[in-house]
Amino acid sequence: MDFEVYCDENHPELFTSNKPTADYLMIGSLWLPADIREEIKQRIWQLRKSHGIWGEIKWRKVSKGSLEFYKTLVDLFESYGEQLRFRCIAVAHQQFDRNRCQGDGELGFYKFYYQVLHHWILDYNHYHVFCDMKTNRDLTRLNVLKECLSNANITSYIKGIQALPSREVVLIQLSDLLLGMASARLNNTLVQGSAKEALVKHLEHKLNRQLEPTYSSEHKFNIFRICLSGGW
Repeated sequence: MDFEVYCDENHPELFTSNKPTADYLMIGSLWLPADIREEIKQRIWQLRKSHGIWGEIKWRKVSKGSLEFYKTLVDLFESYGEQLRFRCIAVAHQQFDRNRCQGDGELGFYKFYYQVLHHWILDYNHYHVFCDMKTNRDLTRLNVLKECLSNANITSYIKGIQALPSREVVLIQLSDLLLGMASARLNNTLVQGSAKEALVKHLEHKLNRQLEPTYSSEHKFNIFRICLSGGW
């Protein structure tokens, strides 16, 4: 079966900055069967039309004026059940040791990207991964990531890992929105009474739980908080 994965990241600067602005680097991924892609895009277009909102869908754009539109996107995500899944990783920058990555924060970032993707790749399927465009010092990062995933999943086929501008790919935008909600909850940045808090609570009501680290068995909205300090 053919699957597509749409990825985005939140606070990637935490691995390179001396003045961190959050506790967790977050990398998110939206997973769906390739044959429902056009249907979902059409339904999002209809929601845009009915609400009169045509700009780029982004977590940072959630406001009181756009809240009802963004709630309908959450409802759309929820309505597909496990056909439309989200998984993200939360990496505490305090635990990250660049020495484990030859002093290369960018290499560390893509090692965590591998962790986001690898554990949801199943045998005998085909996967095409789309990432938000990002400037890398090493231009081979995506090719190496594809090679590592292919080597670790020999009975599956990684068709490609492609960087695209998010403004042109509505499903990367939807991934940005879902990741923003998870990141806001884990990084404790929600303002009481704000539209963003209302949207997060709307998603939590749909999921029937608060956004927090989950077990690996969670298949709808999976939050993997990786522990880099050792222990059980």
